[in-house]
Amino acid sequence: MLLSVLGWFCSSLLAAACGGKLPDPEVKVEVLHRPFLCHRKSKYGDILLVHHEGYFENGTMFHNSTSRTDENQQPVWFTLGIKEVIKGWDKGLQDMCAGEKRKLVVPPALAYGKEGKGKIPPESTLTFIIEVLEIRNGPRSHESFQEMDLNDDWKLSKNEVKEYLRKEFARHGYPPNDTLHENMVEDIFAKEDENKDGFISSREFTYKHDEL
Repeated sequence: MLLSVLGWFCSSLLAAACGGKLPDPEVKVEVLHRPFLCHRKSKYGDILLVHHEGYFENGTMFHNSTSRTDENQQPVWFTLGIKEVIKGWDKGLQDMCAGEKRKLVVPPALAYGKEGKGKIPPESTLTFIIEVLEIRNGPRSHESFQEMDLNDDWKLSKNEVKEYLRKEFARHGYPPNDTLHENMVEDIFAKEDENKDGFISSREFTYKHDEL
């Protein structure tokens, strides 16, 4: 009885001290402003347009996309969830509305880590004030995947991708070309089907940079 209690105590409360895995670092998220109307919320695969400010732990600002003195004073577009930005942004900018503003406190492991980057020293905890200006469906969005997934089994077959290519060619005014479509499908699967099971899973689809 005592051994079982000690085992539970070790696994649930003292995993790190007892040799278990350390808990994953988290982003501290504070909502500074949320619009009254929210037509949709951000999710992995969406393309976001954001303004942002970046601060070191001592309060010193290192970036401001709205400042006239900063040469990079323009909002940035990026796709959420495919590592185009630091992990802290991918985690902290989910479920946001256009017009929403958040404060993210990002630990080093979810920012620039032990190496740092540019003006960011190694092991820096960073604070960002981020406002989402616009949200669009990305080519890797769940909506795009569902449009291609004709039988709703959460994976894309070669026939489904081929049918999607036919529709896209027709939509742009090009005649169908089965040989070309088949060659394109083979090339797509060679690059996208990571586990080589003959299908492109929703995860393989969403977390890739190359567009179909």
